[in-house]
Order: sequence, then structure tokens, then C-alpha cells
Amino acid sequence: MTTAAPAGVWADVVGQPDVVAELQAAVAQPAAMTHAWLFTGPPGSGRSVAARAFAAALQCPAGGDGTCHECRTVLAGTHADVHLVVPEGLSIGVDEVRQIVRTAGRAPSQGRWQIIVIEDADRMGERAFNAVLKMLEEPPPRTVILLCAPSLHPDDMPVTIRSRCRVVALRTPSVDAVAEVLVRRDGIDPALAAWSAAAAGGHVGRARHLARDESARLARKSVLDIPLSLVSLAACLNAADDLVAAAKEESDRTAAAVDAVETEAVKTSLGVGARGPGVAAAGRGAGALKELEKRQKSRATRLGRDSLDRALVDLAALYRDALVISSSGGATDLPLAHPDRRADAAELARRIGAEGALRRIDAVLAARTALERAVKPQIAIEALTVALRLPS
Repeated sequence: MTTAAPAGVWADVVGQPDVVAELQAAVAQPAAMTHAWLFTGPPGSGRSVAARAFAAALQCPAGGDGTCHECRTVLAGTHADVHLVVPEGLSIGVDEVRQIVRTAGRAPSQGRWQIIVIEDADRMGERAFNAVLKMLEEPPPRTVILLCAPSLHPDDMPVTIRSRCRVVALRTPSVDAVAEVLVRRDGIDPALAAWSAAAAGGHVGRARHLARDESARLARKSVLDIPLSLVSLAACLNAADDLVAAAKEESDRTAAAVDAVETEAVKTSLGVGARGPGVAAAGRGAGALKELEKRQKSRATRLGRDSLDRALVDLAALYRDALVISSSGGATDLPLAHPDRRADAAELARRIGAEGALRRIDAVLAARTALERAVKPQIAIEALTVALRLPS
């Protein structure tokens, strides 16, 4: 039986009926509201989407109808009493968090609540976590803090933070649920929506990207072509070069589109190019432009690492499929992460076996860890592709 799609602000919270029910119950009982919430779930499960929908429902007089001014402005990111912290660089700094703490202490100016949404809260450093902890220990009466993180693991969220929050655990949505929302919300052809949802492994944002962008589909194909191509040392090094170059190209393209607009806006506000009194203001704004360039460089680095990480996740999933096939005893109805590459997974299973697949999954995970620890991408990816080399 197909579950009806949620309505109003909840329409884009895909495949999470229990979560929607829990949040709707909290909205309906403001006297029992918790001041701090922690949304957890794997990448693509919709943590930040659920948090934003919850924020809109809390501000909406009708509990999240999706049509009123409050709902529209919250979802658009322009509501005066809903503040979004979305890390553009590699981390969320303590200064940014302290500014948010000051904002959290204010009474709401228009809405029913003062709401702080921190996406990717696991990217906060120790000092930033300590600033948030103080806010959670002494919460203002009309303030709600919504944190989003991948898991409850101490590497993602300190025990002192999560113990003061009500945890909302999201799961990876089903392929059918993702395909349905692509058709309903984005107007994607049903066949392409079904393929994209399956290829993305339940990651809603990735599925939408694959469905709408042919270059994304070609990039995925290039990544999944790699394992069977690694027949020599030269092939391994060439594959590493291609992976790193593709990630840089994608990050440069994405960053350039945003950087140009930001830089022009700052220059205009500083009077760069102006004559008369504006010249002095432009001179004083050199520091602001340098700070902007620093943030943009950090964002480009993060975009490049995120692009590489997506490629590594795809590779690990293909080796996982090879492991499943190798261990299945010939079963043909196996649930695979890349069902469209079943033949490649079967060939890998034949050539490297279950043990070889496990070793290669470990190698991919080690490469992800190396990138997180700021090892240069070229070095980390070359070491990986050499470890993935096929036996003679």
C-alpha cells in the first residue's frame, strides 16, 4: 500500500512518515515544545529539509499549511525570525556561532518563535560547540535551536550537546519515495526518475541532480568505469588524475557562478570604481574583499572535497555490490546499490572475490579519511587507485 505524500510544508520531507508525525505533534502542542532538536540521518535523507519544514510549521498559525506568508518566507530563507547557518567552507567558526548565540537571545520580532537552524552542525569546531552548549544550557524562553548532523557518534556530535536535544532520526528514503517526489515536484519523466532514484541510493538531492543534469550522469559513469580499467600502474595514475581533475572542474564551475555575484555585490557596496567621496570608502574596503576571497577559497576547497567524496562513495558502493554477488552463491535477485551496473559488479566479483572486494572497500574508506584530514587530494587518490588495481 502506497503512503499518501505529506502536504503543506512537509511535502518535500521524503519517505519519513514517522518523523513528520512526530514534528506535527510538537507543533500542535506548543506548551510541550522542546527548545533544542537534533536531526540526524545519512546524507540525502533530508535532515535540513525536515528542520526547515519544522521551522515553517512552528511559525505558521495553521501549523504548516505551506501557503501563508510565514511558511513561504521560512522556506525561502527570508523570515526575520528564522536564521539559517549553512557552512560554505570546511567548518563553522566560533565567531559565526557567537553571533548566532546573540541572535538567539532576542525576542521574536514577527513570528511566534526565534528559530536557529544549523545545517551540518558536525562541522563546528570545539570552541563553536562550547558556545552552542552554553546556549542550550541557558535557553531563551521563545527560542528553538535545530541542529542537523549525520549521526549521534561523538565524532559528529558531542555527548554534552546531544544529551540536551530531542533527537529526530531520519532514515534513507525508499527508491520509490524518491522517484515519486521527482515526478511530482520536479516534473521528471517517470522512467528517468526511477533510474535516478535507484542510482542515487535514496539520496534525494543526488537523485534530483542526476535526473536534471546529463553531465552529472556522465560523471557518475566515468567514476563507475574506473574499477575495471585499473589493469596497470599507468592506468591507476591516469584514473587518479581524471578523478582529481573532474572534482576540481566541478568545484571551479560551481564556485565561479557564486563568487562573481558575491564579489560584485561587495564591490558595489564599498563603492569600488566610484569617484569623489566613494574613493575613500573603497580604500577602506580592501580588508572586506580579502576576507571574502578567503571565504570563497575555503568554499571552493570544500566543494572539491565533496565532489571527490561523492565519487568515492560511488566506488565503495560498486565494490559492495561485488561483495554481495560474490557471497550470494549465484542469487540473481540481489538488492544492489548500482543496479544498472550489475554486469560490472559481477565481473569484479569474479576477478577479486569477496576478500578482494572487502580490501578495496577498506581502501576507499581510508582515502575518505585521508581527505578529511587534509591530505592533498592527488596523493590520497593516487594511493587509492593503486590499492584498487586488479590482479594480473
